[in-house]
Amino acid sequence: MKKAWLLAAVAAFALSGAAEAKTLKWGAGREIASLDPYSFGETFTLSVLNHVYEGLVRYTGDLKIEPALAESWETVSPTVWRFHLRKGVTFHNGDPFTADDVIASLARVSDAASPLKGNLPAYKSSKKIDDYTVEIEVDGPYPLLLNDLTNIFIFDKKWLEEHNALKPTDVGKGVTGYPTDHANGTGPFSIESRQPDAKTILVRNQGWWDKPQHNIDRIEFVPIASASTRVAALLSGEIDYTNVAPLQDLPRLKASSDVKVMQTNELRSVFFAFNLKDQLFESDVKGKNPFQDIRVREALYRAIDIDAVQKRAMRGLSRNTGALIAPAIPGYEPSQDERPPFDLNAAKKLLTEAGYPNGFSFQMNCQSDSLVNEEEFCQAVASMWSRAGFKPNLSMAPRAQQTPKRTKGDFDVLSFGWANEPMIDAYSLLVQVIHSRTGTAGVFNWGNWGDPKVDALIDKAGVELDNAKRIELMKQALKLVKEQTLFIPLHQQPMAWAMRANVETMVQASDNKPRLWLTKLK
Repeated sequence: MKKAWLLAAVAAFALSGAAEAKTLKWGAGREIASLDPYSFGETFTLSVLNHVYEGLVRYTGDLKIEPALAESWETVSPTVWRFHLRKGVTFHNGDPFTADDVIASLARVSDAASPLKGNLPAYKSSKKIDDYTVEIEVDGPYPLLLNDLTNIFIFDKKWLEEHNALKPTDVGKGVTGYPTDHANGTGPFSIESRQPDAKTILVRNQGWWDKPQHNIDRIEFVPIASASTRVAALLSGEIDYTNVAPLQDLPRLKASSDVKVMQTNELRSVFFAFNLKDQLFESDVKGKNPFQDIRVREALYRAIDIDAVQKRAMRGLSRNTGALIAPAIPGYEPSQDERPPFDLNAAKKLLTEAGYPNGFSFQMNCQSDSLVNEEEFCQAVASMWSRAGFKPNLSMAPRAQQTPKRTKGDFDVLSFGWANEPMIDAYSLLVQVIHSRTGTAGVFNWGNWGDPKVDALIDKAGVELDNAKRIELMKQALKLVKEQTLFIPLHQQPMAWAMRANVETMVQASDNKPRLWLTKLK
């Protein structure tokens, strides 16, 4: 089967004319987690795999929802949505796309073992009406199903069955399967070859159902963790594009006549989260957890000089925030964006009042290849906390090493970034991160920071169809979270893309997702 795909790709490449074939060399800041889009709820991996797999609906370049594998839909009751599927669509291996594929995919992604089940929090069941009609039932009136479905990609049921892959994989738990290293979607590009941590080759799907706006025949995806190496590769022409242009190198890149830079602030908010279990993971305090005392959490908050973090670690390009969501996200409240002023003496006083005049040690889990300048801002904050009397032990490592620790709760403080995708709504953060772990809620609640009052507000917001009332409920939930200092917000991180002059058009949306099917090369 794989050989047939490769032969088809080679034939298509030859027909387009090897001399005229257009290749985009993409130098990414890190590797994707897997070729299986259900293996981990991580935006970057999903954004790359969206070139291979597709959902029933999708976001446009200006973040509006439009039809994809579903041509149209309607609600037949407050809890049932009917989707009319696109006819004539085929998977990359030639199998036809039908309702059976949708049913199998929804069962796989909503499986109790699926790391992505939190991306479909209201899903209850689905059924086939005919080969091109599917009904999806949610567990109550729910206004965000279409938003959720933008990142629920559809698999080929027959392909899953052939490879014993109807059950999901899980990168965080080391559970792999055939889809971990193989792919078969309906998207604008198919996987020609893959060498993990080295290079993944995508080639144009000549049989894509949509009318292509791109003219790319081949994408060479290469993870380049070193920022300096990535910049050198772009300036020399070894790569054509990077979605992670290092902030410290933007002046140098802008000065090159061969390079273009696109820059804005991302939807993603960055914050610190606490281990609020009964005991810390790695500390000289035994038998209790100091972070359960709000005075300790407030001391940590007060000890951060956010202006210094922005100026030094983020090169003045981040947006300081006291809120957990960006202004563009429904649920944002300007009054919640205010931060307590930096006050080292106040931090020390709070720490003493809490019974820790000499501070205490704890482990701080950060990742070297995830958030923008994460290593730098974590080091800066660790230094500030030390000056307040705390004894942070900074654990800095690639996400491949840190993710399993995070999912198991083996941390005391961790850096966290959340873009509220695919919902583009505060409910995403509230139900997946802040809510207590129950059913599909709280999938990313790794530190036991849930609160019954907050949970109740989130649950009400999840079934409220009046949008104004729903947003007010979310604001109330976020207000309680802020009042309890359950998290320490830092900033909305900057996003900077850089590309060679041969990249003629590139669409940059604030969700920081490359959409190379909208890109043209000269």
